[in-house]
Amino acid sequence: MSALVWITEGTWPACVDAALSRVVPEEEITLLYVFDDTVAETAHGAFAGLLGRGHPERDPGHRIEALSDSAAARLLDSAEQRLGRPAQRVLTHGRTERKVVEAATGADVLICARDGDRSRLGPRSLGPATRFVVDHAPCPVLLVWPGEAPPTELPPPPPPPGPHHRH
Repeated sequence: MSALVWITEGTWPACVDAALSRVVPEEEITLLYVFDDTVAETAHGAFAGLLGRGHPERDPGHRIEALSDSAAARLLDSAEQRLGRPAQRVLTHGRTERKVVEAATGADVLICARDGDRSRLGPRSLGPATRFVVDHAPCPVLLVWPGEAPPTELPPPPPPPGPHHRH
């Protein structure tokens, strides 16, 4: 079995802990971090538009990329240290949700965490990228809470009647 663990700034400890409790030592674990290029591209575009293209050494987009890669490497170091065993590490750039789905191809399980509204259960407990990943992952997904799940009435009350419900 191979597990892909999606590492993000706010939820990585819960994902690593889930891998620790569910993946046996002989099984392969890959830690994945995706740097979304949007911020660096925006900074680069603003710099080029305002100050021209003649000074690439002063382009903040390049500095943002370098700082982000360094921070991501430290985050992967921390995740591997918490895991307590060697893991394959993947640091990639691009649209986060698409890169995660692409990386999950061939994995036996993808481990990720809820990253939206953590005050209640339900669809809003997933951010947009995580919702896309859950909907499009080519393998089973283990979705964990990055802390204690909020208390709730089980089962949740039925939705209010509306035009789409039959009486």
